[in-house]
Amino acid sequence: MFDTGVKSLYYRYMKPIHIQRLIALPYLILGGWCLIAPAMVERLTVSPSYQHLSQTSALMMGCFGAQAVLGGLFVWFSIFTRRTFLIYAIALLPFFWFNYWFVFVVPVFNQWMALDFISNAAMLGLSLWGWRISAPRP
Repeated sequence: MFDTGVKSLYYRYMKPIHIQRLIALPYLILGGWCLIAPAMVERLTVSPSYQHLSQTSALMMGCFGAQAVLGGLFVWFSIFTRRTFLIYAIALLPFFWFNYWFVFVVPVFNQWMALDFISNAAMLGLSLWGWRISAPRP
């Protein structure tokens, strides 16, 4: 019987490598932004009372961006297994605490940190999706 359901489309067209590449995008895009325009990222995301806007803070933001881009390249070009997707999902969980703490408890970052939260939530969902579709099918 011909199944046109969404579930079969996921299994037919969306492969773990596609999900993995989607996971890499926030690192490449947001990390690239930190690398190319570090002062802009600091001005937009760091609360004014915590901003330095110095060469040192630009260097630190650029280094952070370089690390993120490097991580994105690893995610893009590696081969994730089912276990990798699951471990990656678990490893993302502390970042939600970080987002909460440094926006609401100690407001180092402002509402622009929502970009990081949304990216982390998307990567968590994608990781769980990759874990699910990587399961052996009968």
